[in-house]
This record gives sequence, structure tokens and C-alpha cells, in this order.
Amino acid sequence: MQIVGYDTGAGDDRDAALTLATEEGLERLDLAPGTELAYTLADRHCAGAISDGVHESCANPTAPYCDDHTSRWACARCVGNCDLPLPSCREEHAVYLAAFAPATFKVGVTRSWRLETRLREQGADRAAHLRTVADGRIARQVEAEIAQRVGDRVRVPTKIRGLHREVDESAWETLLADYDPNETFAFDYGFVLADRPVADTLVTGTVRGTQGRVLVLDNGGTAFAVDLRDLVGHELDEGGTDRQVQSSLGAF
Repeated sequence: MQIVGYDTGAGDDRDAALTLATEEGLERLDLAPGTELAYTLADRHCAGAISDGVHESCANPTAPYCDDHTSRWACARCVGNCDLPLPSCREEHAVYLAAFAPATFKVGVTRSWRLETRLREQGADRAAHLRTVADGRIARQVEAEIAQRVGDRVRVPTKIRGLHREVDESAWETLLADYDPNETFAFDYGFVLADRPVADTLVTGTVRGTQGRVLVLDNGGTAFAVDLRDLVGHELDEGGTDRQVQSSLGAF
């Protein structure tokens, strides 16, 4: 079987999960807190595509997706100089700030009805809804202006480094003072870490929880942080990994 996708669970009344392509079809591997996982990652190749619940396999070696199965989002680098190419561009949009502990901030936009879901998908610790605008083009223009000061991207390794930290309240409040937000959010993902987790790619251990696309596993007295996207494309064998994994100082 192959890992061909993941679901952060954000916005749904269900837990995060991995999507597996098996001989019987697609299966959902739930990542509910407390779940015991015992799998070994094998060869990795393109995850193919899923259409109408059917998986199209692909043997191309590029992972997680080859060029034939990579979808390019038209709005990814838009700064509001477009002609509203997608139907969703014409929907009402929200402009927001997101905070990742301890003091990493970004600006972003999303359709207004998806605001809280989008923030949880990213694993934000705090957030602020700055403005609601008529469409995506206006939202991107506002975002581009704010991004010159705040930035508009946060990499997963940066998020992992702060998973055990609290948001710097002083830095966050100082930032918000310049924007007079409509509302603010504080998110709880259901777990607390005493020490910084070890970044690794594995599917063996007890699920502590998920924050955005980061899976936290307990294994041998150490907490590991796994980017779910790094799992996509891997063949999966039953039975826990027997390779040596790095332990945190807190395990001793």
C-alpha cells in the first residue's frame, strides 16, 4: 500500500488521517490521539492522483508528485494583478495575520467562510482577522502590501521548532496594534510538549496529536514531529520501524 494523501482534519468533525491506496481501494488511516502506529516506510514515488474516489497510480520516481500529477494553483503567487481567473476569486475574502510560536508571523488571505479552517490547516497558534473584502483580487493586493513588512510564508521546519513554545504576547500585541483587527483567535490542538520535538519522517509510535500538517508521535520516550507531506508517496509496510531514531535530551 502507498500513502497517497493526508487530511489535517481542520474544519471537519473528525481526526486527521492519511489516505492509503491499497489493492482493495482507498482507505483512511485515522491519526486520532492515542492511536498506535506500527508501519515502516519503504520506497517513495509519485502518489498519482485521486478522482471520484479512485486512485490513479504512477511509477514515476519524483515524489510526492511528478510533473504529470502536480497541480499548480493559479493564485499561489498572485499579488492582485489578475483578471479573477477562478470562480472562487469572486467570493468574499478575508485578510488575516497568523502567529506561530514563539514569534513568527505571516499575512494571508482566504475565502471568508473558510477563515478558521484555513488557520487550523496551517497550524497557527494565534490569528487575527484584519479585513473582509469583496473578492480575491482586492485581498491579494492588501496581502502584498502587508507582506512587505510581515512576510507571507512560514516553512514547516520553522513551525516545528516552536511547537513546544508559547506565543510571545508582547511581539504579537505590538504587531496587532498597527492593524486594529476585527477579531482574534487562539487555537488549542489538544496536546502540550515540554521539549522541542525531534523532526523525523516515520509512522511508528503513539499519536500525540496533529497541528496543521505536523503529526506528533511518541516513540521510545521521545516526541517526534512529522510533516505529513513528507510521507506522501511512500510505500507502507506493516510493522514498526527498527531503524535507529534520534532521541531528545528529555528522554534520558
